[in-house]
Amino acid sequence: MDAHEVNRIRAMLALYVADVFASVSRKDQRAKGDCYLRGLMLDGRRKSIQAMASRLPDGNEQNLQQFVNQSTWDPVPVQRRVCERMLPLIDPAAWVIDDVSVPKDGRMSVAVAPQYCGALGKQANCQVAVSIHAATDTASCPLQWRLFLPKEWASDTGRRAITRVPPEVTHREKWRLALDMLDTLAGWGMTPPAVVADAAYGTNAHLRAALAERQLTYVLAVRADVTAHPFDAKPVAPDRNGPVGCWPQPRYRDPAPSVAALADGLEQNAFTTVTWRNGSRGELRSRFAAVRIRPAGRAVERPVKAAASAEQGWWDGVLPDCWLLIEWPADAEAPTDYWLSNLPPDTAVVDLVRLAKVRWRIEHDYRELKHGLGLDHFEGRSWPGWHHHVTLVTAAHAFLTEQRLSPKAPAPVSPSTKSSTPSRTS
Repeated sequence: MDAHEVNRIRAMLALYVADVFASVSRKDQRAKGDCYLRGLMLDGRRKSIQAMASRLPDGNEQNLQQFVNQSTWDPVPVQRRVCERMLPLIDPAAWVIDDVSVPKDGRMSVAVAPQYCGALGKQANCQVAVSIHAATDTASCPLQWRLFLPKEWASDTGRRAITRVPPEVTHREKWRLALDMLDTLAGWGMTPPAVVADAAYGTNAHLRAALAERQLTYVLAVRADVTAHPFDAKPVAPDRNGPVGCWPQPRYRDPAPSVAALADGLEQNAFTTVTWRNGSRGELRSRFAAVRIRPAGRAVERPVKAAASAEQGWWDGVLPDCWLLIEWPADAEAPTDYWLSNLPPDTAVVDLVRLAKVRWRIEHDYRELKHGLGLDHFEGRSWPGWHHHVTLVTAAHAFLTEQRLSPKAPAPVSPSTKSSTPSRTS
């Protein structure tokens, strides 16, 4: 947005800030929040505090630095209010789990470490944050963020003290951070219509089991080497050896094949062409097949519904079934993508496909968040500063989304991405 557009929406922004930042008790801090949001939305290559303060007529670098890096205002109520406003407005088809990486120099920025950096496509020094987004094909918005703390930070008391990492924060796997966010949102009375994620998350059977325990439906991408039994495979118990001792428990006698092998065994007429949405170049379509299977592996050997009987030392050995969705484009030599879903058996294939493909929308989120609103331009190093900045970026993104979707908005507005790279790699 240019200066004219920012001035045009000042009154609406003031009302928005008064509502979203109502939990921030001090009037001067709310005014700094208003200023920071305008700085994020205003055109400019860099969205560091120094650069934004220089562009704003009321910008004060020292005040903004203090507000973001030193002030003790709690970002959580602000995040909650953003969610309360955005979820009814977007009416999401699914919540999407993903993560984003930010390359960093040095080793003193909070949670920075040599690790896989999706932005660069290789191992590099970076920060990684896990996020959950509410998404449809027409709009999306981040709901929660968690900064991933690498193992080396768990016991590094020196860096933790300097960057003000809370004592209770320790290393947690990314999939556990995703569950923590879902639990936080559930505590606010917010539950997803479905959970969607890429194969980095969906391949993890522990995550799938945890979602099922929470009675959440999902459509999760998985790798081709994930194993599963055919739906009609039956566990068999060997004969009892002698008149005493426990009865042998049933188990599957044949090794579970990979989902790629199951797909190869399907007839070509099992695949049908599905159109899931209109893209910028016309309808998006491909060939898909959906079959019921029983995922295998140690993490799913004792399903939740068998817990009671398992505690008594007996289980019938039947693994829970779910959907395996397979994409095999007409011009491809083999299937290209696989998803597992615990949606009901009567779910239409087109509904599975639409949910599986809704992840594309958050790439638009990241493009705006990183290149238009300065998500990755924060130059502070502390844990509170990072969370304040991410909350403010999310609030700015939500405000612009409201402006685009609201029929009362005077005109669509969008952060500028002219000087940015065209897309995000994750």
